[in-house]
Amino acid sequence: MVSENLLSSSKRSPTTKFCNSFTTRIFSDVAGDITIVVDGESFLLHKFPLVSRSGKIRKMVADAKDSNISKLKLCSFPGGPHTFELSMKFCYGMNFEITTANVAHLRCAAEYLEMTEDYREENLIARAETYLNEIVVQSLEKSVEVLFTCEMLPPVAEEVGIPNKCIEAIAINACKEQLVSGLSRLDCDSESTELKSGCLEWWVEDLSVLGINYYQRVICAMGRVGVRPDSIVASIMHYAQTSLKGIGKCQIWNPARMKPSPSVKENDQSIIVETLVSLMPTDKSSSIPLNFLFGMLRMAIMLDAAIACRLELERRIAFRLEMVSLDDLLIPSVRIGDSLFDVDTVHRILVNFLQRVEEEENEDCGYESEGIGSPGHDSLLKVGRLIDSYLAEIAPDPYLSLQKFIAMIEILPDYARVIDDGLYRAIDIYLKAHPMLSEHECKKLCKLTDCQKLSQEACNHAAQNDRLPVQMTVQVLYFEQLRLKNALSGSSGDGFLSQRISSGVPSAAMSPRDNYASLRRENRELKLEISRMRVRLSELEKEQRHMKQGMIDKSGNGRTFFTSLSKGIGRIAIFSGPGGGRRQKSGRKPRGSEGKTGRSRRHSVS
Repeated sequence: MVSENLLSSSKRSPTTKFCNSFTTRIFSDVAGDITIVVDGESFLLHKFPLVSRSGKIRKMVADAKDSNISKLKLCSFPGGPHTFELSMKFCYGMNFEITTANVAHLRCAAEYLEMTEDYREENLIARAETYLNEIVVQSLEKSVEVLFTCEMLPPVAEEVGIPNKCIEAIAINACKEQLVSGLSRLDCDSESTELKSGCLEWWVEDLSVLGINYYQRVICAMGRVGVRPDSIVASIMHYAQTSLKGIGKCQIWNPARMKPSPSVKENDQSIIVETLVSLMPTDKSSSIPLNFLFGMLRMAIMLDAAIACRLELERRIAFRLEMVSLDDLLIPSVRIGDSLFDVDTVHRILVNFLQRVEEEENEDCGYESEGIGSPGHDSLLKVGRLIDSYLAEIAPDPYLSLQKFIAMIEILPDYARVIDDGLYRAIDIYLKAHPMLSEHECKKLCKLTDCQKLSQEACNHAAQNDRLPVQMTVQVLYFEQLRLKNALSGSSGDGFLSQRISSGVPSAAMSPRDNYASLRRENRELKLEISRMRVRLSELEKEQRHMKQGMIDKSGNGRTFFTSLSKGIGRIAIFSGPGGGRRQKSGRKPRGSEGKTGRSRRHSVS
């Protein structure tokens, strides 16, 4: 085993003296016979100790035409004058210490000076290699320190293999730490979350000092040796937070944010974002936090990263779109003259999500199997409510074009919405914020709302909304009248549910795959209709409670009359279909486009 004071000389001359003059003298009391210039700094030395250990200096002296040559010049010396000074001290047998800060420089300098075993045993190359193999590669922390120093060295560092040696050592030691952390995880199970996270992946912070090129090689090596994907994700997140600090929130809304030519720092940050995205594990078991994915997507957009990088982030977000919050989708736009929010990016994310739904439906699997991580109908309903809320948030933007707004509405299929209250609210807000729309544009926009899927409250508001086209108001009144008639007669409305059930028998001419796809579609439609019936039933029950309270207020002794009325309404609620009464609920204000009450309304499907 080599000690860190590896280069100690057994005997140090009392006449040894080092001075920081223009010409550096190793022995001040012995006249030097050769001067070596390194990067403009001169060293007055002696030929004999140099040629006895350095093959390069020996060849330069031997090849000189003048046998009494007194001056040599070394160009592009690895590590500069300071490393050359340490190399010369080694030639003179002087005492100094090899450390993680200078071992890479010394190894490259020894390679440059050809200080091999051919000229002297235990020469500088052998000493540096011994330190690397016996001390550096045994420690993850020391390997990171040495690899960090290699970034300032010329290509000779790659030639002698120092970075590769350190990278492999980091990966292997991280894998060992992973085994140790498995035991630590058991010890930390009963402790707090902070303690548990502290006893895992302590090396994550150490890697953040590396440049992006070396960091990329380290993470790839970790993936090869089997380091856990969640550990790699934690490292990537910490590296991003450390290296991308310069991008502040103030830059997002700066009107002059789009510069004709990005700076060198911005180009470097763009490369960092692209590299980190490429390093994200593809294993589905590794869950990357959604807020980090959205943060990286915002960075990629601001720095104008490669399209492939942005598309990959959008694809990863679409994989879990049902878990996204509304604030995550509100991505500021960086283009001047565009809408305040980046609607195009959200549109692409939604396209990716719907493609996954379609692929899942086309898979030839069992009737009940939807695969791990498949969106499913419940996820689609959640996304439908999320997009309706998103539309309501971006609708007041005066720069949002009608084309983009309609495209965001049309992309969702009909079965993604149980009721259209959220969509109606978003359209109403858009009409209020854009009063200059033509009549044709208003009709085109309002046509996207299915009046049969509006709740009682939304219908009451739409019937009194003067911003809507006359045709839509007439439709709302017609369907409300039809709904009331069906509710009073106890029928199921337009027979939609019965028609779906009767058409559910697959045709014998269809292939098994087509039969299965048809059954899945009809099953989805039945679920959607049941959800609508639940909403209608809930409205009728609320209407019943309201009427009960009103009768009690009017007459304190009307128990017999109210009991018969309650039973009649109860029969209507049980046997009626999606229709419901059109009574205006007293004491309740019509639902408008302003206010937090309408804005926070949510419709869930149990």
